[in-house]
Amino acid sequence: MKRIRVIVVDDSALMRKIVSDILNSQEDIEVINTARNGEDLLLKLSKDIPDVITLDVEMPKMDGITTLKEMKMRNCAVPVIMLSSISKTGTTLTMECLENGAFDFIAKPSGAISLDIEKVGEELISKIRLAYEKIGQEEKNSTKAKIEVPKNRLSPKIEKRNQKVNAVVIGASTGGPKALHKVITELPEILEVPVFVVQHMPVGFTKAFAERLNSNSRIKVVEATQGEAIEKNVVYIAPGGFHMEVGADKKIRLTTDPPIWGVRPAVDKLFISAAKIYGSNLLSVVLTGMGKDGAQGTIEVKDKGGITISEDKSTCTIYGMPRAAFETGKVDEVLPIDEIAQAIVRNTKGAGR
Repeated sequence: MKRIRVIVVDDSALMRKIVSDILNSQEDIEVINTARNGEDLLLKLSKDIPDVITLDVEMPKMDGITTLKEMKMRNCAVPVIMLSSISKTGTTLTMECLENGAFDFIAKPSGAISLDIEKVGEELISKIRLAYEKIGQEEKNSTKAKIEVPKNRLSPKIEKRNQKVNAVVIGASTGGPKALHKVITELPEILEVPVFVVQHMPVGFTKAFAERLNSNSRIKVVEATQGEAIEKNVVYIAPGGFHMEVGADKKIRLTTDPPIWGVRPAVDKLFISAAKIYGSNLLSVVLTGMGKDGAQGTIEVKDKGGITISEDKSTCTIYGMPRAAFETGKVDEVLPIDEIAQAIVRNTKGAGR
C-alpha cells in the first residue's frame, strides 16, 4: 500500500507531536518530516516533496499565508490543509489562506488533552485523504480524456417561462470558501433578492468569512442572526453550529436541530425551508463539496417549480455534492464556477437596478 506522505508545519513542538501522532496512527498515512515555520518548510521542500502539507496559520518568521504565496511563486503545487486557532486573527487569516489556494482547513486542537482531539483527528485524516485523492484524479485526467457532465445544460422550460426569482439559496462544503468568494464578489450591489448561503464550516469561523466577503463584495454580506427580518440585496451566511431556515414570517430561523449528513448547518435544511416559502420563485445553487448534502433540497426546489443549478465537475475541488444533486435528475443548469454569478444575475434580472 502506498502511504500518503505528509509534512506537518507548526511553531509548537507539542502541536507537531499531536498532529504527527494522529496521522502516523493510520496505515495509509506517514509523517515524513516536520517544520517549525514557513522558512523551515521551504528549506525541507527543496529536498523532499510530500503528497500533502498541514500548515499552521499563525507562526513567527513566516506565517501560513506568506508560505502559501511563496509556494505558489515556486510552482510548488502540493495541497495544503490549514490548521487554525479560533481567534479573530486566526479566522481572518484562514479565510485569506483559502483564497490563496489552501485546499481546506480545520480548527486546531487546543492541546494534548483536548476534549475534541478525536473529532479533530478524524476530520484532519479525512481531509488529507480527500486532498490526496484530488491530486490523483487530476493526474489521471491529464493523461486520458475526461467524460464530463455536459456543461451549460439549460432546460428549455427556463427559457420559455422566464419565471420571477424572489430568493437565491447556495450550498457548499470542501472548496466552498474560494468558490463562494468567486460567486458573491461578482454579484451586483442591487440584486433585488436575498441570498442565503450554507457553507460547512466550524463554529467561530463563519463571522470572519462573512466579514471578509463583505469587504470584498459590492453586495452586503452578513452572518445571519436569529429572528432578523429578511431583506433584499443582502447575503446571509449561516453561522457555524446552527441550521439556517427561512421562516414563514420571512425571518431568519436558526436552530440546533440534530446534524444532517453529519453537519450543522446543512444545505438541505435551508433549501427545503426556502422551497416551502418561495415555491417556484426560488433559485438554488449547489457548489463544490463532499457528500450528498443539497441533493434532497434540490429535489424539493425543482418539484415546487424553482430553478436549480449545480457546479460543473471541471471547477469543483470535490465533485461530491454537485454530482449528487445532478444525479437526482432535477438540475436545470450545470455551470463552471466562473459562470454561476452571471446565471444568478440573469435569472434574478437584478443587474443595474
